Amino acid sequence: MTTRVLLVDDDPAIREALGQTLELAGLEPVLAGSFVAAKDWLTQDFDGVVVTDIRMPGRDGFYLLDHAHAADPDLPVILLTGEGDIPMAVKAMTKGAYDFLEKPCGPKPFLAVIARAVKARALVLENRRLARVVEKGDAAERMLFGGSALVRELRARLRQIARAGTDALITGERGSGTSKVAEVIHLLSETATRPFVKQAAGLLDLAGLDAVIQAAEGGTLYLDEVSRLSADVQVALLAKIEDGLNLRLLAGATKDLEEDVAAGRFHEDLFYHFEVMSVRIPPLRERSEDIPLLFRHYVAQACEQANLPQPVIGAQVIAGLMAQDWPGNARALMNAAMRFAMGLGDAVEDKGRGLAEQMAQVERSLLIAALQRHDGRAGDTAQDLQLPRKTFYDKLARHGLRAEDFRPG
Repeated sequence: MTTRVLLVDDDPAIREALGQTLELAGLEPVLAGSFVAAKDWLTQDFDGVVVTDIRMPGRDGFYLLDHAHAADPDLPVILLTGEGDIPMAVKAMTKGAYDFLEKPCGPKPFLAVIARAVKARALVLENRRLARVVEKGDAAERMLFGGSALVRELRARLRQIARAGTDALITGERGSGTSKVAEVIHLLSETATRPFVKQAAGLLDLAGLDAVIQAAEGGTLYLDEVSRLSADVQVALLAKIEDGLNLRLLAGATKDLEEDVAAGRFHEDLFYHFEVMSVRIPPLRERSEDIPLLFRHYVAQACEQANLPQPVIGAQVIAGLMAQDWPGNARALMNAAMRFAMGLGDAVEDKGRGLAEQMAQVERSLLIAALQRHDGRAGDTAQDLQLPRKTFYDKLARHGLRAEDFRPG
């Protein structure tokens, strides 16, 4: 539990006396005589509580309260008031002050209010810690690699679908990992401990449909390449959905189902049932900044499985990887990583790409990597790349990049 108390009062005698009271109670006082001296402590990461006098020269206690809550609305701020300040203190309570104490105040009431505030702050910080653990340790973080904005949005969308508990459609190009995304949704769900059944839709007949529904009862049934369901199985599945199923249905598709609906190959009602809740997996060419992390992960994975030493992955290799469109997406990149790990040739095979196009993609990749290193700070990035500001911004515009998209949070 936190024990730190930031005590702000311009009267040295009161400040020292209350500081000693805190020390005797086993708390850790941080003494400040003004807002200026205290402001650097007022952050979201401050693991304590604040006690401040209302009337101080310059920035007063109300200003400090506003500043503290701008940094962290959950930071407890206790106001010290003179006799004539009580109406103002009561008003400040409506603005979010944790409590107020009238000066002079004895040790007992002073420490009682501090103790409550300390417990409240500790609870907030613990909840935040647990939330970070959950966020970092959930299936979306464990199984979907990448730091791009598109991948972060994908993870958020999967959590949303998982919470909703509804059936859903997962679309993505070949090799993008629709089955893995389906498993992530299942693992994020309340029914994560129940069965997860994957089934190639094209292999299902009516008897097989009954069997997989029974096997997945209470859990999740994922139908891979749902467009390949035969017409009679589509009708049967729709009837079972309408009657009510004790499971979640996830459908994967690597082609445009609307075209199949228009051509009469896929049941319109079944399409609209799945399409109500859907997610699209972005292809690698839209998030090339994720390629280095993915490739290194796949190489390490391949080396571990084959008990091989990890080869050096140089900048030239990464630049070459990022210059590709990767129509086979993650699966193709994984195959390239396996070949590289086993020394079976280059990780990259250039097909039908001119030198100018490859160089442009490499330049874009280098810009992205530098922006990521400097958290989107344009000046630092331009300096790192030894580019004049105007040239740097011209290159960003040419490649459709914005420095602000790479800033944390």
